[in-house]
Amino acid sequence: MLRKLLFFLLLSCCAPTFAQIGGKGVYQFLNLVTSPRQAALGGKVITIYDEDPNTAHFNPATINPEMDNRLALNYGSYFGEVTYGTASYAYMYDRHVQTLHAGVNYVNYGKFEGYDENGNKTEDFSGSEIALSVGYAYNVPWTTLYLGANAKLISSTLESYNSFGGALDLGAIYVDEDNDINWAVSVRNLGTQFTTYAGSNERVQMEVLAGVSQELEHVPLRWHLTLENLQQWDVSFSNPARAENGIDGGSTPEKVSFFNNALRHVILGAELFPKKGFNIRIGYNFRRSEELKILEQRSFAGISAGFGLKIRRLKFNYSYSRYTLAANTSLFGLTINFGEDY
Repeated sequence: MLRKLLFFLLLSCCAPTFAQIGGKGVYQFLNLVTSPRQAALGGKVITIYDEDPNTAHFNPATINPEMDNRLALNYGSYFGEVTYGTASYAYMYDRHVQTLHAGVNYVNYGKFEGYDENGNKTEDFSGSEIALSVGYAYNVPWTTLYLGANAKLISSTLESYNSFGGALDLGAIYVDEDNDINWAVSVRNLGTQFTTYAGSNERVQMEVLAGVSQELEHVPLRWHLTLENLQQWDVSFSNPARAENGIDGGSTPEKVSFFNNALRHVILGAELFPKKGFNIRIGYNFRRSEELKILEQRSFAGISAGFGLKIRRLKFNYSYSRYTLAANTSLFGLTINFGEDY
């Protein structure tokens, strides 16, 4: 059933739409990766089904009893003075109600120098955004199909402007235990603004994700394939630096091929020793690579890597993501198991 849904999503994403996805809605911080593990695997991985409470931010269907009484804290420095962090906690109320999940996403944009329209210095200002979420997953009886949902309250402050909103995430994951394959879909950020910044209502940008992952039978490795932004087929844009100049002084914009645009939906990742105390991870984000690579110079944009180390009740995670020659990000995470087993 879930495989048919994945096929339908792939077909529907081919409908004609406008290109590019950035800057089309408010609360864009909701699309930041939420943990080092996810960042190291390329970002937006929705097929992890284990004790990691971070996974519920991108697919609430992954909430499960193995997460019980685990707290995950993550912090990273983005670009310039921008910093952000996330927190996740899962608690299994009982075997009937099963597991509840709570999460926080926060970003601080740092300080900015203020100037008026005439260039005169005014007061400095800052900006920050936060989202609080509560999630729950349901196991369809007699199957290994799980359905989940997150409800989020969102607050945004940019200089003297404020906005308050809400959103829902919906997800599904099918765990094929015989072949150790996970199939998943997620629809994120179905929301609206309750109050606007300056009287003009702006939309919250929805995203559709699909993914599959498998742990190899004779090798301790699980690979992940994620398809992002399936709500829109054309996510490309013409890079002005790649335009062809004519002898008449004009220029012809870059033409992005069908295959190149298709690859911009793809995120690949692999995790070595996924069930052990020490994990090694690597990922590749095709869209990030195409949008941020430098012409005639190898920058390795789109590549990410990281590791996880478990010591009794604690697990430390780290990721390094390559964006450009001048800007890269590191994300640090700590998961604490307050339960009895470790």
